[in-house]
Amino acid sequence: MNVEALRDYCLSKPGTTESLPFDPETLVLKVGGKMFALISLDAQPVSVNLKCDPERAVQLRDEFSAVQPGYHMNKTHWNTVIMHPTLRWSQVQEWIDHSYDLVRKSLSKAAQAQFFE
Repeated sequence: MNVEALRDYCLSKPGTTESLPFDPETLVLKVGGKMFALISLDAQPVSVNLKCDPERAVQLRDEFSAVQPGYHMNKTHWNTVIMHPTLRWSQVQEWIDHSYDLVRKSLSKAAQAQFFE
């Protein structure tokens, strides 16, 4: 799992945009103007911050050592996922989907109509 695979998967989601608003090393992916993923472009190993339901966030941290409280983020709602060989790509995709869906559902009806109809 590399930066390009993470980026490409995130960008495959409808209405997703990318930018570098904080610094040249942190790629921010948004839906409807709200962040759902932040990818560290220079970190080794590769890592991604993903929004997560608070209860699920704790469960994932307990189950996977590669999932940690969100680095520089609200630790209740964000996890940092360190790409580690013990993680399956399908798991990471599921967590990206979860993050995207949480943010998408939080958008106003007008914003959802703009991006998804």
